[in-house]
Amino acid sequence: MEKREVRDGMRIVWDAPIPMDDGIVLRADVFLPIAEGRYPVIMSYGPYGKGLAFQDGNKAAWERLIAAYPDVAEGSSNVYQTWELVDPEKWVPDGYAIVRVDGRGTGRSPGFIDPWSVRETRDFHDCIEWAGTEPWSSGKVGLNGISYYAMNAWQVACLQPPHLAAMCTWEGSSDYYREATRHGGIFSRFLTNWFPRAIHRSQHGLGERGFRSRVTGELVCGPETFGDDELARNRIDFERWILEHPLDDEAHRVRTPRLDRIEVPFLTAVNWGGQGLHTRGNFEAFAGARSKQKWLEAHGGAHWESFYTRRGEQLQKRFFGHFLKGEDTGWAAQPPVQLQVRHVDRFVERAEKEWPLARTQWTKFFLDPATMSLGTMASDPRASLVYETQSDGLLFRTPPLPEPMEITGPVAARLTLSSDTEDADVFLVLRVFAPDGTEVSFQGSNDPRTPVGLGWLRASQRKLDPTRSLPYRPWHTHDEVEPLQPGVAVDLDVEIWPTCIVVPQGFRIGLAVRGKDYAYPGPPLSIPGVHYTLTGVGPFLHDHPEDRPIAVFGGRNTLHFEPGRQPYVLLPVIAE
Repeated sequence: MEKREVRDGMRIVWDAPIPMDDGIVLRADVFLPIAEGRYPVIMSYGPYGKGLAFQDGNKAAWERLIAAYPDVAEGSSNVYQTWELVDPEKWVPDGYAIVRVDGRGTGRSPGFIDPWSVRETRDFHDCIEWAGTEPWSSGKVGLNGISYYAMNAWQVACLQPPHLAAMCTWEGSSDYYREATRHGGIFSRFLTNWFPRAIHRSQHGLGERGFRSRVTGELVCGPETFGDDELARNRIDFERWILEHPLDDEAHRVRTPRLDRIEVPFLTAVNWGGQGLHTRGNFEAFAGARSKQKWLEAHGGAHWESFYTRRGEQLQKRFFGHFLKGEDTGWAAQPPVQLQVRHVDRFVERAEKEWPLARTQWTKFFLDPATMSLGTMASDPRASLVYETQSDGLLFRTPPLPEPMEITGPVAARLTLSSDTEDADVFLVLRVFAPDGTEVSFQGSNDPRTPVGLGWLRASQRKLDPTRSLPYRPWHTHDEVEPLQPGVAVDLDVEIWPTCIVVPQGFRIGLAVRGKDYAYPGPPLSIPGVHYTLTGVGPFLHDHPEDRPIAVFGGRNTLHFEPGRQPYVLLPVIAE
């Protein structure tokens, strides 16, 4: 039931009811300034439990965050801080109303959990309109949050709710098939790892078996307590769903935003190390959205860091202050693109006008089978290289660079390949090596040893859409299967997700061609609170036995080299 109180300098409404058109009532917490008035709204709708404190739900991540960035904990009691959302104690004093909605089937909201579904997107739309018409609202609603909250923001923006005035999408995704469920057509383990780990614990009906709010003492996922069978009936089976939808069908498309319908002003933030979920979709949305007022920011580091830092908070407040409050925050002078350019030991901020960068020198680096090298001159050999798909595959490297080279932008590769079976999964890894031969990896969004770039493609789904493909970003339709003929070579255009790195003089750039996931040399890492393997790709593994049976994908592939048909990788080299 709804409750109201005043505490910590805020008027708070707990469990405010928001009725949906099918009779379900969702519950929201509303944090308001003490003074009566109408305030712009920062809203979120999601599955993690609005009453579950960051420190309780993700204790190890919270401890690492405040150890690395002590300023995050300053100026707040932190008891209202939750996973991937703004802290009300830091935003309400600036004249914002903070609204957190428990998504259908999670936290205090009953119903069936089906993330990013048509039903959920309609719920979100109606929640925005509810918040835009409440007596404490100015009528302007902004959306802000990381990952899930960025992904469903893209979706609801397509419905163009009248009271949605601006949104900040931080490290999200905008293509359900190509980024969330299947990379290049290959089953990604992410959702089947994330859902039981992060959502089952916040499902409505967990009740007495779940968390209690450290603020109110109420059950985070109550008030009812259901049995395991009823809980299972009230949520999607992600593993079965993904297996039953191997192609980019209508079920995928209705969960993917139509970018040409997005008109609201937005700021989208990308993680260079988000290979697997938190890179590609932000760039695609920035390029494809119809919005006339849009900004792009790109950075590095762990997935849950930059949003909470003072720099991240100030960036968000400048954006929302401009669009929700009409303040002169200096946003009018904000460059359209702001990059934290990645070096091997630091980041250097740089303003740009567009993405991809207009001054990009799109440069082909050809794979040479005789020297296993990468070079800008084609040698037109006639040869072939065979690799076992369960091995480390083939590695091609440039000579030591005579001068530093910046690579910033999308990457693509063209291969000619055959398999000894009717299909092949291709895994491409863009790598950097120090002069002593050791690999340079980076703190990624979900793994501390992430390579520079990753790309994937199932050869039987090689068909391109010529209207959407670009030389630097091939677009596969993923709408039909074209089996290979064993031993017969086909041309493959492989997308490698956008990246950024300034490779120092004397270092080498490498491209690995593999038949399985990249693995950083050495044993996997184990980090407290991280519930997946850390081999270099985080939870974005591609080893589901039903999707990748060993009889089909466990044999040998052959990379072919012919005159005029030499494989290459197209790199976005940035001129000074």
